[in-house]
Amino acid sequence: MRTLHYKLLTVSFFFLFTANCTTTEIPLEEDPAPITTLVKYNTDVKPIIDSNCLNCHGTATPRIGGIPLFNYTQVREEAEFGSLINRMNSTINPMPQSGILSADKLAIIDQWKADGFLEN
Repeated sequence: MRTLHYKLLTVSFFFLFTANCTTTEIPLEEDPAPITTLVKYNTDVKPIIDSNCLNCHGTATPRIGGIPLFNYTQVREEAEFGSLINRMNSTINPMPQSGILSADKLAIIDQWKADGFLEN
């Protein structure tokens, strides 16, 4: 009987922690405008990062999360290998903390990834 309780407790904890560790994407309130050109960092992504992320991530030692995002290499590495895109689309802990980005801005970031993280 103890073994059965132990197994049930273990399975319950597994499902509890698995369910709490997932990221849910934000449902968009409006449809983003279709993007028909290649998205590039300097012309399309950098203005979004500069106006929405640099308040907290704009120095060599950022005050939030320790992740600097003030140049192409840093933003690309965090988008490609880190949690930048997931956090921008998260309902649990979204970035930026000042408010969810518009559907058009999120679409630009997603398209930048799809286009291969182009710089220029």
